[in-house]
Amino acid sequence: MLATGCAAGGSSDGNRSSEGRGNADSVPMPAPDQPRGTEGTEEGDKSREVAPAPPDFLSTFALDVDTASYGYARRSLGEGRLPDPANVRPEEFVNSFRQDYERPDGDGFSVTVDGAKTSDPDWSLLRVGLATRGEDGERRPPAALTFAVDISGSMAEAGRLDLVRESLDLMTNRLRADDRVAIVTFSDEADTVLEMTRIGGNRDRIHDVIDDLEPTDSTNVAAGVEEGYDTAVDGKVAGSTNRVVLLSDALANVGETDADGILERIADERKEHGITLFGVGVGSEYGDQLMERLTNKGDGHTTYVSTIDEAEKVFCEQLPAHIELRARDAKAQVAFDPQTVKQFKLIGYENREVADEDFRDDRVDGGEVGPGHTVTALYAVRLRDGADAGHVATASVRWLDPDSRAPHEESEQIESSALRGSLWGAGADESLQVAAVAGYFADGLRAGSGYRPCESETECSADDMSTAAGGSLPGAPSLPQLQREASQLADSTGDGDVRALATALEQACRLLGLAPAPESDGDGGGEPEGEL
Repeated sequence: MLATGCAAGGSSDGNRSSEGRGNADSVPMPAPDQPRGTEGTEEGDKSREVAPAPPDFLSTFALDVDTASYGYARRSLGEGRLPDPANVRPEEFVNSFRQDYERPDGDGFSVTVDGAKTSDPDWSLLRVGLATRGEDGERRPPAALTFAVDISGSMAEAGRLDLVRESLDLMTNRLRADDRVAIVTFSDEADTVLEMTRIGGNRDRIHDVIDDLEPTDSTNVAAGVEEGYDTAVDGKVAGSTNRVVLLSDALANVGETDADGILERIADERKEHGITLFGVGVGSEYGDQLMERLTNKGDGHTTYVSTIDEAEKVFCEQLPAHIELRARDAKAQVAFDPQTVKQFKLIGYENREVADEDFRDDRVDGGEVGPGHTVTALYAVRLRDGADAGHVATASVRWLDPDSRAPHEESEQIESSALRGSLWGAGADESLQVAAVAGYFADGLRAGSGYRPCESETECSADDMSTAAGGSLPGAPSLPQLQREASQLADSTGDGDVRALATALEQACRLLGLAPAPESDGDGGGEPEGEL
């Protein structure tokens, strides 16, 4: 949400605070109930234009560690197709890249706030970084995982069920002897083919069940999720991490196909037993929106894999981050100081918005976050004229302890002096540059495809369908310029993930008919080059 303000406001004292429910006065309080301003300058435009000011200068959202949108976009581009812009979620592009934020000592989060000046001198990019403590290795609780595996006909395509089988074999070899797994299959109906089984002494049996998975009929995701939760509840192990893992192309075509309807069937199991849902998407044709909504509403998250290397990363290297919890119902709130800030805009998180007054209402759903995760939120921020010094914002995160469900908060502030450095060029923070490239890339894919998240698909104005070589964000470089920045970052960091980002940008530019950006002196940004 981009807000332009005219109300007065103050700043908070102190740089950091950590407290529970009873000591919340030291962080910015949610806005009182009052009429809210419109979301955009055009009716229905929720994220792209300068908007009339809401009276509160607060931005509140549930945390999200999903990465499927970026993974699926990369596959689409690699196959010569632009991704469906409705499936491009900027926060998932940004959160696909781990950041080196300071880690907390216990459960919960550390908070980091920084930023830099964009190529538009009136605008800065502000980064809010949250991080959880890493995994505990052999000290982690045993896992009790129920895999709901899609064996419908569509899973016969190469890179779907065959990849799922390889992934499960990898994971079976990696899990500890005291971990347990169950396997549910679903096509037009669902069936439990392996009850909850201890890994120790049963690896060969589990591999045999995996090897027997074959594609059959239609895709009844609802039946698979429901059977998966029934099996997970029946096999629930006290003191273990109990989770349902859905592996599917999510192309539901029989039974209940609406995410809310599917989740209603397992509402009691989720609430009473606290079993969360982790979604793993596969396939060149993939029901991204269904999977994303299922996992968001199912107190979990989702990722996407298209190669065995990606599967090994998810099911081996990152497995604890996907199945353990460091925080439940985590929400973030950024309070901008209206005396210093004129406008601000959160990049992405449209479907994770939370009412400002619900930040401290622990009945309102947030996001579940595991060990070793980083969550990044980027804001385009415009300071008031002459605001060269002063408080810009306070970022707070609130979560519930995964075991006791006791509430906690942590916060951090940023001053305008921290936004004076340049986002691009020599000496700039490379991790911030990577996050910026990812966020601007997603916004550019949306804008370049003529996509706008309108209130109604039938009421978009002509302006809503306009195109540009870059995104709609102030100070955003063109896609060719982003490709150049990503290539330079890949060279300087030696990071394979950043190299893959540069490749995806090159593929997008080629598909959109955009010429490469010329070499420059490294200051980045500038006017868009080329026209979509």
